[in-house]
Amino acid sequence: MTGAFRLRDPRQFLALGFGSGLAPRAPGTVGTLAALPLVWGLSLLPLGLYLLAVGVAFLLGCWVCGATARAVGVHDHPAIVWDEFVGLAVTLIAVPSTPLALVLAVVLFRVFDILKPWPIRWLDRHVHGGLGIMLDDVIAAIPAAAILHGVLLVLG
Repeated sequence: MTGAFRLRDPRQFLALGFGSGLAPRAPGTVGTLAALPLVWGLSLLPLGLYLLAVGVAFLLGCWVCGATARAVGVHDHPAIVWDEFVGLAVTLIAVPSTPLALVLAVVLFRVFDILKPWPIRWLDRHVHGGLGIMLDDVIAAIPAAAILHGVLLVLG
């Protein structure tokens, strides 16, 4: 039996993407969409501050996602979506926040996060705790970001 989520716990509130991870269907996608306003806001920062914010969000995510997983007794419960927030932010590093770029980023990130090609699937299965929850999404964001940058370069 798993424990219940407590949105009053600030760690769980963040890990659950401000509650977006509690969506009954496709919580990862809902969490990614919920991340858009936050990531768009971050995109207004200079690149160095954006990278610092993403790094802090990653470290914070290791803590809050790990604590939430332990509290409910399920490693990487689908409702834990802070990793999607950070994954989307990594996908959008140094990308102009145009509607096209945001849509492509969401689609590309979700494809890699859902399909989990090697080494993402290996990391998902072998790295545990908060770091494991966060790491597979950050690694999924890297090819998504590379493709996004390529597409935007071609489109000019």
